[in-house]
Amino acid sequence: MPRILIIDDDEIVRDVLKTYLSSAGFEVVLASNGREGLDIAKQENLDLIITDLMMPQIGGIEVLKELSITNNPAPVIVITAYGTVQNAVEAMKLGAIDYITKPFNLEEFGIVVNRAIGFSKLQKENILLKKQLKKKYRFEGLIGDSSEMQKVFEMIEKIADTESTVLITGESGTGKEMIAKTIHYSSSRSEAPFIPVNCAAIPKDLLESELFGHEKGAFTGALNTRIGRFELANKGTLFLDEVGELAPHLQVKLLRVLQEREFERVGGIKTIKVDVRILAATNSDLERAVKEGRFREDLYYRLNVIPLRIPPLRERRDDIPLLIDHFAIEFARKRKRQPLRFTKDALNALLHYDWPGNVRELKNLIERLTILVNGDVADVHDLPEKFQPFFSPTPDITPAGNDTPEFSVGNLRPMGFDDIPDEGIDLNKLIDDIERDLILKAIRKAGGVKSKAASLLNLNRTTLIEKMKKMGLMS
Repeated sequence: MPRILIIDDDEIVRDVLKTYLSSAGFEVVLASNGREGLDIAKQENLDLIITDLMMPQIGGIEVLKELSITNNPAPVIVITAYGTVQNAVEAMKLGAIDYITKPFNLEEFGIVVNRAIGFSKLQKENILLKKQLKKKYRFEGLIGDSSEMQKVFEMIEKIADTESTVLITGESGTGKEMIAKTIHYSSSRSEAPFIPVNCAAIPKDLLESELFGHEKGAFTGALNTRIGRFELANKGTLFLDEVGELAPHLQVKLLRVLQEREFERVGGIKTIKVDVRILAATNSDLERAVKEGRFREDLYYRLNVIPLRIPPLRERRDDIPLLIDHFAIEFARKRKRQPLRFTKDALNALLHYDWPGNVRELKNLIERLTILVNGDVADVHDLPEKFQPFFSPTPDITPAGNDTPEFSVGNLRPMGFDDIPDEGIDLNKLIDDIERDLILKAIRKAGGVKSKAASLLNLNRTTLIEKMKKMGLMS
């Protein structure tokens, strides 16, 4: 039920308006003066405020001024018996959405109120939608329940809405740019531009112009004046990726921008001031570069005000299943198919692989498998050859009291062998017998339906059929 605050020193007017609005389905709160009304407005979640213009001590204009200072979102309608064009203009400038003079017709008043309530509802929905979209964009791609990533998230929350320069370090593919975007979109600069620059991807002779812009005729080919990335990022955030690749003369110029917030375009003499927050990233050891004289020490300390290290994927293996699910769903939506699932053997190989390319490598693998794997389940044999050394099946088969095989990572306890007998065993035959026995149990449990049996064994249907043909269980 929409809540409406009525501020009026006339008791009769308050009672009449409350009776009328209550009968129309609104919840009405009353205030007999401006101060009382402002106190209520600060504490209550209101959809509309109706205030008299002329009141003792604090009048309607003062109410509007204070509401604008406190950023109260509720729209305001001003009513008065002393209406003038000047009063109306002043009230509208201060944020009132309508102005009504006494005496007024209640039906016409009701139309104005309903219009204002509709505006209030639309305004609140718009604010909520912006918050939801901003929240979704802020955390899109940041997946991780591991303690290592939780520390990263906690640090982002602390540093996002500050002006401090942040140096993000981590191996290639760990998501440094995604972290930088999250910091930007979690800050008060989120409505302004986020401008990324990969210092290693732009030729060194062009990087200065990219960063600072150039004037017409500054060099051969400079046919027009060009605005650089620093100017484009004004009021927002500039992200310098691979900052360790900056040439010495650019390091000097960047240091000046960090210190003075000003620079000149290439070939220009006019000093340009900017309000830019700098986020930098590198996968190299800048401390070593400083010791070796390849990177300025004063610039390093200017950039490294707040260090933020992103752990490689091998240090947060607990996040691998979450990331697999995230990317599988993402690529399944693009290809309009069911998300890819993985057998325990395949997942085991993925968990034990060291991922030198980190999250980027994992994402590329899931995209490839989504395209190439037949069906919805990827087995270890569907993985690239480099993953095969990390495949180490260790099923623990224990009596379950029914025909359903139970698997867990642990010791292999097959077919009544508590220990290896003195005469030894034929390991290959034993494994083949176990596999055959489990397939037969799965087929029986699935009522002969091979797709269901494959699901019970966490296998691709085609893989199960191939195994059954090899074992002579089907022609």
